Amino acid sequence: MRNFATMMEADIHAPAMRWDKLICDTRFGLEDYNDNKPGSRSDFQRDYDRLVFSSPFRRLQNKTQVFPLPGSIFVHNRLTHSVEVACVGRSMATEVSIALKQKHAVEPWVHKLDALGEIVAAACLAHDLGNPPFGHSGEKAIATFFSEGPGKELQSELTPGQWADLTNFEGNANTFRLLTHRFNGRRPGGFAMTYSTLASIVKYPYESRLATHKNKFGFFTSEAADFSRVADTLGMLPRPGDDGAIRYARHPLVYLVEAADDICYEVMDIEDAHKLGLLATDEVIPLLLSFFPPERVAHIHRSMARVDDPNEKISYLRSCVIGTLVNACADTFIANERKILEGTFEGTLISHLPDIERQGYASCNELSWQKIYHSPDVVDIELAGTTIISDLLQRLVKAVRYPGLNYSKLLLSKVPQQYEVAAPTLFGKIQAVVDHVSGMTDVYALDLYRRLNGLSLKINN
Repeated sequence: MRNFATMMEADIHAPAMRWDKLICDTRFGLEDYNDNKPGSRSDFQRDYDRLVFSSPFRRLQNKTQVFPLPGSIFVHNRLTHSVEVACVGRSMATEVSIALKQKHAVEPWVHKLDALGEIVAAACLAHDLGNPPFGHSGEKAIATFFSEGPGKELQSELTPGQWADLTNFEGNANTFRLLTHRFNGRRPGGFAMTYSTLASIVKYPYESRLATHKNKFGFFTSEAADFSRVADTLGMLPRPGDDGAIRYARHPLVYLVEAADDICYEVMDIEDAHKLGLLATDEVIPLLLSFFPPERVAHIHRSMARVDDPNEKISYLRSCVIGTLVNACADTFIANERKILEGTFEGTLISHLPDIERQGYASCNELSWQKIYHSPDVVDIELAGTTIISDLLQRLVKAVRYPGLNYSKLLLSKVPQQYEVAAPTLFGKIQAVVDHVSGMTDVYALDLYRRLNGLSLKINN
């Protein structure tokens, strides 16, 4: 066994991130501008409010979460999902803040921990802003257009890093670009978000050429220097390698944002599937009860007996599960704070939960893959979305490459001016196309596809 002195020496010298640097209200693009506005709103609360009133956030209401956008039965879209994730994230971060303030009570910076809930709520609200239409299939459609489709011919004209950006297209990286890039006519710094909020959104803090088999990375080539500036200012730990690629340990609050997202999409997808009739009530109730010990199960049964509506029973169970997971994830974060600050924590908070909660989550995930994510309606959306996105990309990429053609002039006239389709480089032009397509709603993309293919043309006799 290591003696106490050796352990203390190791702890003293182990590099670790520091909360007093990690919590920073400097605004991206406005680093030299200080505006100490009076009032009760913090800069992190302003981040949240700025997102709520933004056009990209409003567009999320017409972007698919998992199921087709609602008809007679309401299911979640990207906007309602993001709002719920923000609620769960704020609750989780508040629990963490209370515990850490007690643990670090003597530190002069302890008051900064009050901001954890606000930062996490803002990051949660923004986490899906960069996702394209038609759910996760939209991400795959963009990536495979370049890796397998007509866009493959562009590879020889781009750098390896630029090609990795396109063939590994990722919504999380696109969110960071959307929030920081200065689109035509916009102010420096994009949304001018605080450094802490920006860093808390990036789940995979490394560049595209380090993308895993799941196409996960945190920032495009064009935003690599921007992310490094944010990360270095916050004291995030660099992870240098022999390949010279840019990578960092995660900002600690990413774990809370990720956990809130994981909880919401897993539990809420189960509830949506129940409302749509994909899962039976007598299948969902035992599934959600598996998160609790026997004594809690008995209490939940008594509470459910007060209502007859199956949807109300599931709604009550869902709230119980979310509350349990919020507390368990907060406890896991607090127990592993040192590892998280040192960048040595492996996996997600969910993967480190106590057995009963972890196994309950695993059961939900297994059922979701079996009966939800491969259901006919979901697959139909993926097929249609892939066709629509591929067609739009093919037309727009050709137009920016050959802008002098008559068809190109007509098509480019329909692209909003904020997208730099006349950028000086080919990669810049392609990025403008991807920015435009990824920013579309499902409804707009479908309508544009129909119009370009003559499927909605009306001719009067």
